[in-house]
Amino acid sequence: MESRRRERAWGNTSLKLSDYDFHLPEERIAQAPAPERDLSRLLVVHRDTGARDHRRFRDILDYLSPGDLLVLNDTKVIPARLYGTRQTGARIEVLLLEETERDSWVCLVRPGRKAPVDTVISFGEGFSGRVEEVLSDGSRVIRLTSTAEPTMAAIARYGELPLPPYIQAKAEDPGRYQTVYAREEGAVAAPTAGLHFTPALLEAARAKGVEIAHVTLHTGMGTFKPVSAEDLTAHEMHAERYCLGAETVEAVARTKARGGRVIAVGTTAVRTLEHCASSGELKAGSGETRIFIYPGYRFKVVDALVTNFHLPKSTLLMLVSAFADQKRPGMTGGRELMLETYAEAIALDYRFYSFGDATLML
Repeated sequence: MESRRRERAWGNTSLKLSDYDFHLPEERIAQAPAPERDLSRLLVVHRDTGARDHRRFRDILDYLSPGDLLVLNDTKVIPARLYGTRQTGARIEVLLLEETERDSWVCLVRPGRKAPVDTVISFGEGFSGRVEEVLSDGSRVIRLTSTAEPTMAAIARYGELPLPPYIQAKAEDPGRYQTVYAREEGAVAAPTAGLHFTPALLEAARAKGVEIAHVTLHTGMGTFKPVSAEDLTAHEMHAERYCLGAETVEAVARTKARGGRVIAVGTTAVRTLEHCASSGELKAGSGETRIFIYPGYRFKVVDALVTNFHLPKSTLLMLVSAFADQKRPGMTGGRELMLETYAEAIALDYRFYSFGDATLML
């Protein structure tokens, strides 16, 4: 609890949840990705002036300079949604959230009332789970058993990618809900700002003199948990596992030394870097973070940000509002700038959230 207080001590206690509300027409929430990753739209926000440019994502190269550093989150979404049957033959759905120890997972179960302790659920031949504990929030601890193959292989065989709850249709191409550089399995939600990059676009960035480094933050379904407290300081972030390697710390140091910009791709990359710099110095390490970034925060590492459009009253909108504040001393605040930007995006038919378009905040 003390670490959580330290991560939030800089916040402005007067901030209210209702300050981050706006009208988002339902049809603006993208239900499928763009036909090609880098043909999604890109709204470029110049934080210092408030000016905005309207481009395609592949045009991001025009805004990158030799000596800059792109920091990508290389987490990989696992097929965490499993469908099974109880001993009675009744169907049941299980969503894996976090592996707390080998083969033991915190899960959401539907219908939960049909899954008390000791319930055995069969997912496929030789692959089953047993409910070991019911937690206070209604989630379950389920121990998985696979006799025919390793457990992760069984999950890959029988599971489905867990698309966000606001996407109604099944993904026609599940690979489009993975970044092209995903490699570290463990997320149950994609770091969606990175979905716009193609191998060719990343190679073109390297050819321009842009360095590329990675962090890992395994995004959980808690990222979709709504903020319920009107006083933002009462909100508790979900814990997410991260890893920041020494090579990325060194890449950041090189970039700062040569006057380049650290450009985080996605809010997950931002949260990893800023959490690991909470002491004032960026340090390699791994563990869990609950860092909650909202206006009042002073960024220590990140100089520019690639991110998608976020939902009303979301912690992600609060983070980008805090980032917009950084270059606006004495001017209209970051929250106002982002709400103006989002209103313009809605008027111009930009697509929001996971499969939607992107912003580049300079």
